Amino acid sequence: MGIGDKIGNKAEELKGKAKEHIGAATDDRGLEAEGKVDQANAGIKQAGEHVKDAAKDVSGH
Repeated sequence: MGIGDKIGNKAEELKGKAKEHIGAATDDRGLEAEGKVDQANAGIKQAGEHVKDAAKDVSGH
């Protein structure tokens, strides 16, 4: 995965944070929960990126 994927994952995380905060501010529990799910999904994708980067560093490719 390239830099574009990393940027997309970070954007998804930030979108999730915004949803969570807006949901909390407006007492919209559904939106708040959706934001938390978005953040979790982005975190999983970012963790996968870190694993791939580490594997490249170890293998030298």
